[in-house]
Amino acid sequence: MIVSSFTLHDSVEDPTAELWFAEPPGFVALPLDAVLPAPDSQAADTLRTALAPFLDAACDEAIREQFIAQVANGQQLLSVLREVGTVHCSIGLHRDDIDDTGNNDGQPLLSLFTLSWRDTAVAPRAVTAARAVTSSEGRSRIEYVELPCGPATLGETVLTPSADSGLPQAPLLQIHAYVPHPDCKRLVLLTLSTTAVARREQYRAVLEQIAETVSFDNPLESTTSAAS
Repeated sequence: MIVSSFTLHDSVEDPTAELWFAEPPGFVALPLDAVLPAPDSQAADTLRTALAPFLDAACDEAIREQFIAQVANGQQLLSVLREVGTVHCSIGLHRDDIDDTGNNDGQPLLSLFTLSWRDTAVAPRAVTAARAVTSSEGRSRIEYVELPCGPATLGETVLTPSADSGLPQAPLLQIHAYVPHPDCKRLVLLTLSTTAVARREQYRAVLEQIAETVSFDNPLESTTSAAS
């Protein structure tokens, strides 16, 4: 998958931004601040207004309650991600266009991409990257890479929910990229999760593509300077 053009998000001009990156086509960002508004805030009123048409379209009260419960569950999951340092979350939807069986049905493939910050002990960036990928059990296909922004490591895990979790018992592939910050005190963790385990090579390539675009310096400033 090759990105030939970019759509710039408003956050690219955020003066407090500490990280820039690009996502391939097919990913839609979840606006965490809008989905997890503070109670009695303007954002909370905006969310209620946005959800009102869906509630009004429900055929009965039971369907409305089910919809509200699903929204609440989604908010709870996103809240947990935010508590562990997640600052960006996107849902990926792609069509499976690889024919392994001679009967390509083009089924949709879902994935979840998250970007999180982690504090680390002060150390050279290469050491931090190596420690991060080896500190957790179950990592496989570990690889050290040199990105334009510096050293990084990649690794994979395959998880299966416990039987009493209430979740589908489908294996979950998680591909991680650990990219230390130049201050040597923290790193950014890129994670791409999907149940399409058979497409691990393609999803690893997607995460590597995203990691290649990571920058700790505003790339627009360098473009402007070069043009002046």
